[in-house]
Parts: sequence; structure tokens; C-alpha cells
Amino acid sequence: MSNGSSIRPLVSIGIPTYNRADRYLKETLESALAQTYPNVEIVVADNCSPDATRAVVASYADPRIRYFRHEAGIKPNNNFNFCLQQANGAYFLLLPDDDKIDPEFIDTCMRAANYDTQVGIIRSGTRIINSAGTVIGEGRNHTAGMSTADFILGWFTGKTPLYVCSTLYNTEGLRSIGGLRSRHNLFQDVAATARLAAAMGRVDIERPMASSRQHGGKWTHVARVREWCEDSFELLDLLCELAPEKQSEIRHQGMQFFANVNYSRASDVRAPGERLKAYLIVYRHFGRRHFPPAVMMFHSTALYRGLRHIKRKVLGMPAWID
Repeated sequence: MSNGSSIRPLVSIGIPTYNRADRYLKETLESALAQTYPNVEIVVADNCSPDATRAVVASYADPRIRYFRHEAGIKPNNNFNFCLQQANGAYFLLLPDDDKIDPEFIDTCMRAANYDTQVGIIRSGTRIINSAGTVIGEGRNHTAGMSTADFILGWFTGKTPLYVCSTLYNTEGLRSIGGLRSRHNLFQDVAATARLAAAMGRVDIERPMASSRQHGGKWTHVARVREWCEDSFELLDLLCELAPEKQSEIRHQGMQFFANVNYSRASDVRAPGERLKAYLIVYRHFGRRHFPPAVMMFHSTALYRGLRHIKRKVLGMPAWID
């Protein structure tokens, strides 16, 4: 399809869901149904939920919704790619069942791309919301006009957040690279974003137009930290391959970026002894050069949480700022 066509290409919104009928699924569905863009379909992939998900979806009685139910549960990432398989649109948005998009999100994305169906990805900035839906942070997308290498470096340096809920993927392009996948399916969306941006180009919108929900009490375990480290190295190798002209800079900044990410993951291990094991796993992967500030190692302790609470009260800081 040529640029500037008066035809509005179909955009598919895939909502993989499990057991959220009584919580966030309605908000997610309603944000998809509220799109001002006139040509969308909504693919709901129910991963064998034991709750009233089917009834909730049926209650909307909207012909744009296509509902699928797996009779036996499958791995979450397989459900993500099932949504992609069912998509009929030129572009595909994977919208987790607790996230939301602004009513003008798809329309703004498609206008920015001039309705061209050959762009790899179209992205906006992203808000972070808590379990109550309150905005606790936002990241604007400051990478318009940047090369792929600088786009990657922009992720490392905070110029852009990478969230799946604020990214339209070229449907055929995403299928051609095997969908959303990585070694442990932890950075699968970032890998797909980078591949398509490098191969097909991207369109960037600065302002946040999608909301990613951050839940409190995110605990993890030692084995998962090891998987995060392995996925990080696989992704970093890919990013260097996609932008060879700045490979050394990407490698250097990426090692520090992913070390910080993984030490943060390790801090989410609940038991102190197991948390120490998790820190050692990250240390073995990233080495002494990328050791984090002491506060990162310390921040899961009750003493640190108490001191942080006092600092926020004294300075009148919102709860999400350290």
C-alpha cells in the first residue's frame, strides 16, 4: 500500500488473558473498544481461565471482538503468539490483560505513519500505573529520527521506554521473524522491536499514549534470575549484530544497563540467603566492572524500606520516587 492512501488499514489488538475477569480485563477491553480509529479487530485469547472470562467478553456483544478459548492451558508466550497467528490486520498490538491504551492511540500511530503498511514498528511513550490505575511515572519517547544504533542506546540511557503495550508491530514482519521469542521468553518483545526497527524502520511518537500496569510485591526466585541473565546476554548480542557501526558502544553501555536490570531482579528474591545466591549469579555473569551501587544490594531490607519511607515523608515525595 502506498503512502497517503485514504484506506485505513486494519489493525489487530491481541489480548492474551488468564483469570482476570473480575479485575483488569474489562478496563483493557474497554480501552481497545474505545479506539477512535475506525478499522480495528480485537482478538481475545483466553488461556483456559477458570473464571467468568467468556461471559465478560460476550457481554460486550461487539462484532470487532473475536474470542478464542484454549481448552487446556498453554505457556503464556505461546498465547501471545497465538494472538499473532489469529491477527488479520496490517499491524498488531499485543495488549496485556491489565494494560490500557488511550482512545486516540491507534489513530495517532497510523496517522504518524501516513497509513503506510510497510513500517516495522510504530511506538509512543508509555505511562506506568499501579494496581489502582494511578499514574506513578511516565517515559516519553525521544528517539524520533534516530538511527537504529542510537535508538538502542536511547533505551539504555532512558530516552525511550520499551513496552509492548505501546508498540504496533508490522504483522507480517513479526511473523517472518518467528513472532515473539527469545531464549527464555523474557526479552522477546524487545528482541522483536529491535529486529523490525532495523529491518523495516520505525515511526516514533513522543507523548505517552499507553499505560503499563506495575503490580506491587513482585517476588522472583533464583532460577528465574539466571534466566534473566541469559536472556540479557542473548539480547545484547542481537543488538550488537543489528547495529555493527556502534557495536563497542552498545556492548559497553548494554553490559552496565543489563547488570543493573539483573541486580534489581535479584533484589526481588524474598529469602535473604536465596537473594545472596541470586546476586552471585548476576555477579558471575557481569563481573566486578558492572557491580551496582551498594544501595541496590541494600534496598530489599526492612531498614532501607524504613529509611526510604522517612525520606519521602520529610521531603513530601510521591511514593514511586526513590
